[in-house]
Amino acid sequence: MADGHKLEIFRGLVKFKSNTQKIWGVLAFLTLITAVEVVLGIIKPASLTDTYVLGMKLINWVFIILTLVKAYYIAWDFMHLRDEKSSLRRAIVWTPIFLVIYLTFILLVEADYIYNVYKDGFVSWNF
Repeated sequence: MADGHKLEIFRGLVKFKSNTQKIWGVLAFLTLITAVEVVLGIIKPASLTDTYVLGMKLINWVFIILTLVKAYYIAWDFMHLRDEKSSLRRAIVWTPIFLVIYLTFILLVEADYIYNVYKDGFVSWNF
């Protein structure tokens, strides 16, 4: 059943005996990341909500990074990118990562511009 597929995750640190065990291992990893996101969303630590990095709260950066990690692992293990040639893996994995970084940059720049226009150009916020 495991012919042609690697039964390990985290670059060989954790090895499994069957595909079923590997699926459960990856599911546990993704569940752990999701639980961390949910706990951070509920608790909202002051150290993460009061600190700004590149115009956005640090907690939002943590959410973006954890979401990218989950997306990467879903593609890597469940879409079997691990078994493909490295050029195809790079094309599939790096393109969305750069796209997300670029779109995040655009979002931050435009949001800051609009905020400053409303802050300096209008008497009050009428939304």
